[in-house]
Amino acid sequence: MTSDLHLPHQLAGANKTLTAQCHCKSTQFTITVPTSALPLPVHLCHCTVCRYTHGTLASEHAPLPKGVEPEFVAPSSIESSLTGYIHSPQAASERFFCTTCGCHIGDRDLKPDSDTGKPEWRVATAVFSAHDDDTFQIRSHVFTSPTAAGEPNLATWLPAIGSRPLHIWNPAPDNPTFPLGAAPAPSPAELGLTDRDLLLAQCHCAGVRFTISRPDEAEAAHPFLSRFLRRQVPGGPSVPTSASASGTLKRVACLCLCRDCRLTAGVHAVPWTFVPVSRIRPPPPPNTLRTYRSSDKVTRQFCGVCGAVVFYALEGNERGGEGERIVDVAVGLLRDWEGTVAAEEWLAWRTGRLAGMKTGLEFDKEFAESLTEGLKNWGLKTHGETTAFHIPQD
Repeated sequence: MTSDLHLPHQLAGANKTLTAQCHCKSTQFTITVPTSALPLPVHLCHCTVCRYTHGTLASEHAPLPKGVEPEFVAPSSIESSLTGYIHSPQAASERFFCTTCGCHIGDRDLKPDSDTGKPEWRVATAVFSAHDDDTFQIRSHVFTSPTAAGEPNLATWLPAIGSRPLHIWNPAPDNPTFPLGAAPAPSPAELGLTDRDLLLAQCHCAGVRFTISRPDEAEAAHPFLSRFLRRQVPGGPSVPTSASASGTLKRVACLCLCRDCRLTAGVHAVPWTFVPVSRIRPPPPPNTLRTYRSSDKVTRQFCGVCGAVVFYALEGNERGGEGERIVDVAVGLLRDWEGTVAAEEWLAWRTGRLAGMKTGLEFDKEFAESLTEGLKNWGLKTHGETTAFHIPQD
């Protein structure tokens, strides 16, 4: 008898409408997809183009079924609400981000599909109102090469969602379809940097480009700045600067799952490190950066050309003192001398706790718990223990 029952989602032609919006709500849209296509498969792309256009460790996209396009809710529209970026003359798609708050919403093919006459879309799933197994399912990491096995990145820290392993896919070296995604990033030397005590930060279009100096003992002794540093003891975890006179000084870094970061970047997890303004040279040109105030005390800046998240600035004493101010820098922009994604030679990652966990759990509980577990496991395997150090107003 039960075989004769047909639930609505099983009926031919049944559809479901999903809603999405950026942080400032200037961009709002829906997608209506056949329920037979749900959950939509999601891939996390680690290619250099995605990292440097987002300022994050990866982008998160779900290809829409052929013929399905975002339907923008008035007064939102591509023309009035979004900025497009075509990353190369060889690019197959145009990337879109909110002109006001910088949130990436997806990519649209430049050429229409031969069957439907419409361009295909890949949408950023982190901007939707719901992200569960009924709507989206993260299934794979793509373009993780040329990173080495075990090197810290989002694929290392998120090997599975719950008990379900995530697939790793990389194109063959001679695959002509993905020449840009598979290409390694230019080294700092190839980009004109010569001082190995400087860490380069540069977005994809190079409209935002600056260096961060390596922390020194003067910074470690500073009563305010030292709160954003750790010492990496050889063979062990990082420790407070006051706990040891030996070890490599590193800037602290963490992953944030908060709603504000998610909806201004278009991904689940945004990586930040914390840098004194005085250690950033030269100051990025104001004509390239766009500024968005996401709350009463928080100002965010992103590249107005390619959309990369760049800075997060918090007002108040927690991020300023003794004549210095701290600004958060998006780790996805960093280009270290070793060619690594997470810049571990420069950064001490907090492995025992994620920032913004409350709203991260509310949005996607399984993702938040899986990333927490994966990051802790990496910390244990790499450094012998996890670290849950305090970062002021993280």
